[in-house]
Amino acid sequence: MILGLVDEAVAAGARQRSACEILGVDAKTLQRWRAQDIGEDRRAGPLTPPKNKLSESERREVLEVVNRPELRNLSINQVVPILADRGIYLASESTMYRVLREEGQNAHRAPSRAQKARPRPREAVATGPNQVWSWDITYLPAPVRGSFFYLYMIIDVFSRKVVGRVVHDEECAIYSAALIRAACTAEGIGEEPLILHSDNGGPMKGATMLATLQELGVIPSFSRPSVSNDNPFSESLFRTTKYRPEYPTKPFASLEAAREWVEWFVDWYNNEHRHSAIRFVTPAERHSGQDVEVLARRGQVYERARRRSPHRWTARTRNWSRIETVRLNPNTRHANSEVA
Repeated sequence: MILGLVDEAVAAGARQRSACEILGVDAKTLQRWRAQDIGEDRRAGPLTPPKNKLSESERREVLEVVNRPELRNLSINQVVPILADRGIYLASESTMYRVLREEGQNAHRAPSRAQKARPRPREAVATGPNQVWSWDITYLPAPVRGSFFYLYMIIDVFSRKVVGRVVHDEECAIYSAALIRAACTAEGIGEEPLILHSDNGGPMKGATMLATLQELGVIPSFSRPSVSNDNPFSESLFRTTKYRPEYPTKPFASLEAAREWVEWFVDWYNNEHRHSAIRFVTPAERHSGQDVEVLARRGQVYERARRRSPHRWTARTRNWSRIETVRLNPNTRHANSEVA
């Protein structure tokens, strides 16, 4: 019943969160019901007020105390220890916050800008190469203490192939735009839509960069501020880069030395590295479609081994099927279904 009403509201154009608020159901409760295949509202609800509920006089006392001139401009988590130092306990922090919220007094009043809720980036789905790219910039140690070279790197989310890379001695939107343009030319990006995901740094959101993306027909996508998990493919690539045994233990002697090492790494990563997230084929094989034949041959090898010695196999052979869909920042429903 409840699930049907929510689905009907969403189909009519309403937001799921708004529909849940009207029905008095938490959005996470709704997700749990879907996972458990519960169609009815089985909440009993309290039949009597809780014993620890504040009385009306206690509630008025909380409001009177927190609105005193010396306390009214402080947050509750500061008010509580001040009152404790005076030997006073009125209620828990959460209860005092709830009372203020119910009275409409829990508004942001400081001169600084109030924090905003940042929604998750929209899910991007790749079913083939050159549909979703991810990119970022990382530091490479330079010979002068406190100075760095900057590695710009673009990875194809579907194939994990590094489709663009360059090393400069500074971060700059002009360099970023030039890299994106070169990568699009090398990959033959045309009229098919391409999503380019990155974080919120200046080189990613500079006017030159955004103008270049618009000219190329590339759709920009950005992570939430200070949330590295929104750009996991680039973060993982940089970790692989810096944890290679060949990664220098000392700073690069020059910009040319850094560029030379990066070229070696990208060649190894694209053409030799068997990536664990794509059934241990190389990014270049997957990007070109050769992984289909490679994985099929592996499956045949295992099937022949099973036929030769069936007593050694208690279940199916290892899964060598191709991963057909890769999601960047998957929504909760897809994440739960894929885990299940």
